[in-house]
Amino acid sequence: MAVRQQQPLRQRPPVPELDVSTPKSMRRAGKWTALLLTAFAAGLVYLGWRLISQSAFYMAKSGQATYGKVTDRTGDVLFDGTQPLTNYEWGHFADVGNLIGDTSGQMSNTIVARNLSDLVNYSFTYGSSGEPAVLETTLLHSANIAVSNAYGVKNGTTIAYNWKTGETYVCVSRPCVDIAQGYANIAEMAEGSLLCKAFYPTVPGSTQKVSTLLAAYQYAGVETVNAQQFDCQGSWTNPNGDVIKCHQDYGHGTQDLAAAFANSCNPYFAQLVQSGIVPLSEIITSYTRMGYSVNGEPAPTLSLDGITIQPASTKLTDKDQFETEWGALGQGKTLVSPYQLMLWQGAVANGTGSAVQPYLLRSKTAADGKKTEIAAMHHTDSLFTATAAKAVQDVMVKNSTEHYYVSLGNYTCGVKSGTAQVSDDGRQYENSLLVGFCLDESCPVAFCILIEERESWDVTTAQIAKVLLDSLSGMI
Repeated sequence: MAVRQQQPLRQRPPVPELDVSTPKSMRRAGKWTALLLTAFAAGLVYLGWRLISQSAFYMAKSGQATYGKVTDRTGDVLFDGTQPLTNYEWGHFADVGNLIGDTSGQMSNTIVARNLSDLVNYSFTYGSSGEPAVLETTLLHSANIAVSNAYGVKNGTTIAYNWKTGETYVCVSRPCVDIAQGYANIAEMAEGSLLCKAFYPTVPGSTQKVSTLLAAYQYAGVETVNAQQFDCQGSWTNPNGDVIKCHQDYGHGTQDLAAAFANSCNPYFAQLVQSGIVPLSEIITSYTRMGYSVNGEPAPTLSLDGITIQPASTKLTDKDQFETEWGALGQGKTLVSPYQLMLWQGAVANGTGSAVQPYLLRSKTAADGKKTEIAAMHHTDSLFTATAAKAVQDVMVKNSTEHYYVSLGNYTCGVKSGTAQVSDDGRQYENSLLVGFCLDESCPVAFCILIEERESWDVTTAQIAKVLLDSLSGMI
């Protein structure tokens, strides 16, 4: 009997463990979903914060808002959105209309236009409020009125600020729109009525010699520059055969720096630039540091509580060329705003070469009654060295003491005048400028004054400066 062979037992293949974990694709989807939900929640929080904190801004943009007031430092109203402006006495806004502005949309580079959301009579918590929002400025309205009136029939601009604190006291620009009278006759308004000329470039004339002197002091040193003597016979011919004329036909003879500065002598300063005592590259470096756009290079844009100011500009390419020499004397391609001329005077007055930045807004009061102090003192970067600042201060004070005592009285000032030759669409005329500062404790101001198309019989910049100082002295 055959023996049956026993077949080996077949083993059951191992049963794989059941993978109960979430597929990777689902895990990735879950992570993205969580991120999206987190981002959505964050967006809701941000949107809520925007609605609460920026509600006044959106109300201003909606065109449905009412507006509050802008005042000077004493509470005198400079703009009122709570009642018709015609309720104020005639001419009340005529001195600061193109600086303060209004809500009509006719002017954009103004305090009201740049800070519109802070004037809205609305808060997220209380809605429309019976109490108006208020922007308090650093301006002294009475001083602005006095300075504006001092111009008589002439146009131009005056800007002045406290070189110690940064508070802007006066900013007058003529002609000036009277916002209470509206814009029905806008086509007949004099050119420039809707903008504040203090913030726009103009030909600086011989006030530019302050910048050139600062560059010279920084490179060559005070003693070397003060000792330089050049001759003026009414004109000077440069190596290229170009003629630089002096305003005094018969000339000033041989002069040192102090005499040439007081005489505002073009041939002297042209020879200083051409001589190479200060290389042109150093003048360019100095100008650039002060904030000029030189030869098309970009320069920092300036701002005053939202108001934009175009930077100074010039073209300097060859020390032997007329255009370069003329530009260093404040003509040619050189343009500077009165604001920036004033700013540099602040850095000269404090003797450090760094200016306290001007500001216009002191505080804002929202529609819910919450008052916020927004004034803050900030300094510019170093514009020039302290040594150069002190040396220019000495020259300017000497100039004022010896030549402006009758005009300015007992104020301790430093000044530099300038006559700017302007060509406007083929029309030739001269503007008169005066930059300077007062060192008295009762009136620590730096200023720039411009009179357009001034004739010999018109009011002078020094006379306006005296009105400015008298109206501020002891009031600030």
